[in-house]
Amino acid sequence: MQPRDPAQPHRAASSLELFFDLVFVVAVSITSAQLHHALSHGDFVHGITSYAMLFFAIWWAWMNFTWFATSFDTDDWLYRVTTIVQMGGVLVLAAGVPAAFEHGDFTVPVIGYVVMRVAMIAQWLRASRRAGDLRGATRRYAVGIAAVQVLWVLFLLIPSGTLQLIAFVVFALLEVSIPVFAEYRRQTPWHPHHITERYGLFTLIVLGESLLASANAIIDASRELESFVPLISISVLTLVVTASLWWIYFWPPHHRAITTFGRSLRFGYTHYFVFAAAAAFSAGIEVELDVLTGESHLSIVEASLTVTIPIALFLLAIWWVAIRDNADRVVNTVVPLGAVLVLLDPVLPIPVAITAAVMASIVVVLVLRPPAAHHGGPHAS
Repeated sequence: MQPRDPAQPHRAASSLELFFDLVFVVAVSITSAQLHHALSHGDFVHGITSYAMLFFAIWWAWMNFTWFATSFDTDDWLYRVTTIVQMGGVLVLAAGVPAAFEHGDFTVPVIGYVVMRVAMIAQWLRASRRAGDLRGATRRYAVGIAAVQVLWVLFLLIPSGTLQLIAFVVFALLEVSIPVFAEYRRQTPWHPHHITERYGLFTLIVLGESLLASANAIIDASRELESFVPLISISVLTLVVTASLWWIYFWPPHHRAITTFGRSLRFGYTHYFVFAAAAAFSAGIEVELDVLTGESHLSIVEASLTVTIPIALFLLAIWWVAIRDNADRVVNTVVPLGAVLVLLDPVLPIPVAITAAVMASIVVVLVLRPPAAHHGGPHAS
């Protein structure tokens, strides 16, 4: 297991990586469904904090494997088996999501998360054997991950409430600081096109899952409503917004966003909000449908916000991390302004139509104003 060539031509995602992503989407789907139930019952604080905590575990385990794979993927039998162990861990995590939402019991999710992270420790230790100058970095990864896993086990001893939330924030910050600690002297190699392809593929899968969940909810609601007009408007919104999010995400050349170590950290960490927002969008659509069918007593404004907040968060995150450095002044005004307008939509008379119109308008602007030409070498910042 030697470091991969970061300039390897035609590097693409492997079938194992795609399989890995599909298993993670199981956890994303279950977590999004639980968020829907919490929001529909008006349990905003508990629902959002539980979602944020569980999604962190999903995103961080996925991201760590993805960056490791771009540097050391050998695709031999041992690498595959260790990866499948990680996939088993995320399935365990997914099984514990309902109990975490309903009772604040994070025992099963933590067990699944630790399984994934212990497998990652084994990968880093294996890589350290032939890492050459990168041996120190690989061992620091292994030591850092192991130390934080002890803290996550201790996390289970903390009673639910404010103290548990504070502990989570501290432990999560320690997790995200591991790459900085491990690579401050010498960075592991990454393949810009491969790594951004991996993020793009996961975004596609999450958007597809969100579209599927929304479609299933619309079909179920059609059996309870006499008029199809509200369902048609929500169906149009769902398709237009999902297509627009796809279009906007893939407008900039993402490989330009990870030309330095600092920029790669920004790219990876900001995608927490991209992925979480994309998955939460379907939960918002389902909440809207619950209000229509009388299964939720939220106000129209509250229900609309469960849709518009994820959209705005997605727009701002992808603008910050990838669009703004490749766009002219017009695009850099339209995208964040569009996010603000989407947030204001719930207080207007026809929020569904306006949200769809805003998203379509952003896409039109992007079509008329392509990304700026890149000047400089492959490592230009």
